[in-house]
Amino acid sequence: MNDDAKQQRSAASRRTVELVTAAVIFGLGVVVIVDSIRVGHTWAADGPQSGYFPFYIGVLLCAAAVTTALQALADKAGGARSFVSRGGVLQVLTLLVPAGIYVALISWLGIYVASALFIAFFMWWLGRYPLVKIVAVSVGVMAAFFVLLDLWFKQPLPKGPLEAFLGLL
Repeated sequence: MNDDAKQQRSAASRRTVELVTAAVIFGLGVVVIVDSIRVGHTWAADGPQSGYFPFYIGVLLCAAAVTTALQALADKAGGARSFVSRGGVLQVLTLLVPAGIYVALISWLGIYVASALFIAFFMWWLGRYPLVKIVAVSVGVMAAFFVLLDLWFKQPLPKGPLEAFLGLL
């Protein structure tokens, strides 16, 4: 089997994706319901308790999830239809994996350095830009964001060891 045929094979059926999505939404609805009950979900003498409206949102989420699951199970052709090809999953992962690494790096390097590395990585990997442009854009954009957010708007974002070394904490 050639590479094109492998990438065109289905990675997941439509029914599978709909059932997994319904299960996740149902789980979120249960979390909302349980926490609403914990903080109070009834109507008190002075009006609704803090969990009153979230409780009903959780009930609606669960009902929508059950409806989606029932529709997916009733659709006989849904199991045969492809939701996404393997090539499509690979394209999503080429963005999702670096984004996950970026989020993890924020806690160690701070948002400014992690963001500069994130921009630089994509400029190098997908854009194949020369190193001078990569450094200029990634450092320049993050320096501009630092001035705008940290200095002008006084909204400090997570900083790392570089900012501590430069005395910018």
